Amino acid sequence: MPGKRGWAAAAGMVAAGIAVAAGELAAAALSPSLSPVTAVGSVVIDAVPGPVKDWAIAVFGTSDKIALLASMLVLILLIGAACGVLEKARPPAGSAVLGAFGVLGAAAVLSRAQFSPLALLPPLAAGLAGVLVLRALAARIRRYEAAPPSDAGASRRDVLRAVGGGAAVAAVGGGLAVASRSSQVAVEDLRANLQLPAPVQPAQAIPAGADLGVPGAEPLVTPNGAFYRIDTALRVPLVNPDTWSLRVTGMVDREVEISYAELMAKPLQESWITLACVSNEVGGSLIGNAKWLGWPVRTLLAEAGVQPGADTVLSRSADGWTATTPLEALTDARDSLLAVAMNGEPLPPEHGFPVRMVVPGLYGYVSATKWVTELKVSRFADEAAYWTDRGWSERGPVKLSSRIDTPGRGENINAGKTTVAGVAWAQHTGISAVQVKVDDGEWLDARLAAGISADTWRQFAAEVDLPEGEHTLSVRALDANGNVQDAAERPVVPDGATGLHTVRVQAA
Repeated sequence: MPGKRGWAAAAGMVAAGIAVAAGELAAAALSPSLSPVTAVGSVVIDAVPGPVKDWAIAVFGTSDKIALLASMLVLILLIGAACGVLEKARPPAGSAVLGAFGVLGAAAVLSRAQFSPLALLPPLAAGLAGVLVLRALAARIRRYEAAPPSDAGASRRDVLRAVGGGAAVAAVGGGLAVASRSSQVAVEDLRANLQLPAPVQPAQAIPAGADLGVPGAEPLVTPNGAFYRIDTALRVPLVNPDTWSLRVTGMVDREVEISYAELMAKPLQESWITLACVSNEVGGSLIGNAKWLGWPVRTLLAEAGVQPGADTVLSRSADGWTATTPLEALTDARDSLLAVAMNGEPLPPEHGFPVRMVVPGLYGYVSATKWVTELKVSRFADEAAYWTDRGWSERGPVKLSSRIDTPGRGENINAGKTTVAGVAWAQHTGISAVQVKVDDGEWLDARLAAGISADTWRQFAAEVDLPEGEHTLSVRALDANGNVQDAAERPVVPDGATGLHTVRVQAA
């Protein structure tokens, strides 16, 4: 059996667990955006320095949000344990500290949402529930301590029942909070029953020879479930397409607002577009190629009438995230889309359902706004978007890059002829050649797959001869303008990494 201090720590953890469950239940009943856990996590994401975010992405990849949530829950339980011990030693100090965290949760919620008295209810419910439970459990523990030896067994059982019952309540409450997210079910049902309109302009057919079919190489088309996800949303926004709308504001002749039904009735087009994240390290996996269905942004902006002097469009997400996109990238001939579908199905919620932006040739941090709700035509000098306000470059064009997919780093392979294969990209410019090199040898031209368009990556493959021993394989690409990939090594900040991808292998 735990010691008396152990019971106090357990009581504190139970109180903290019930506090979290109460806050999440209240948020589920009102609005998922008012979740105290999500709000605090979002504040953490906004506050941590850029290098820490880059480290988290490098270590956890697309699981970085799960890692943050797990860390937060562990920390909450540890804080609860400390509050329990403090409440036992110096009542009501532990309850006061636990209640203070409810106030911090309220501040976090108010920082993420437009002010409303309802926004205070989930964190205050969490704080109140935690305080009441901790005080009740602490009182039982004190009675256990004060009980005469003849009643110690009964008192201990009383504490055990109370703590165990509280733990059960916390578990059930947490489960109900998850189960009660009816809005998520409703949105998923609406998405599942959507009938996508036929595109007026279908995507270009994939040409013969576009997929080299080399085992171990990245597939030409990235499945939706494997497509990278990097954003600041701790919880995926659940946007009902029946109530969604997009407003065009700012430096326009007339403000325009369009509903989801109106957007779906527009002449939609399909386009193959490769998207890349600015946080992608040299040789990284934060890139994917998909077929997108949407309506050209330039057509919507033309309806609004862009005024002279504008040079950017600030796009805003349903969760408040913003990006500033160069105006010319949204008004020239490229396939910049308000996308509603991805690889033949409605956008997955984590990829922006019901509507997101897709802009060829730009990194996502300046263009790929998910759950988009507003386009504000403006000037760079007058706007501060989420990432550019944190020291990242203003325009963010995708850099000419290439990656070796096979053989993998550190792989043991057979000496002799070996196939080196991978992908190269220079969105909105196109790839003209890829070269590979073994150790310090000459650059060798690789076999280049047929290209779908200048907006997509291209596969490559090269046969090289590897004698026994350790070898370094390198790759570089040339774009359609004859530019050679930058070999100088630079970090992802402020506008994307540069350098050549190399892989060390052992031939035997």
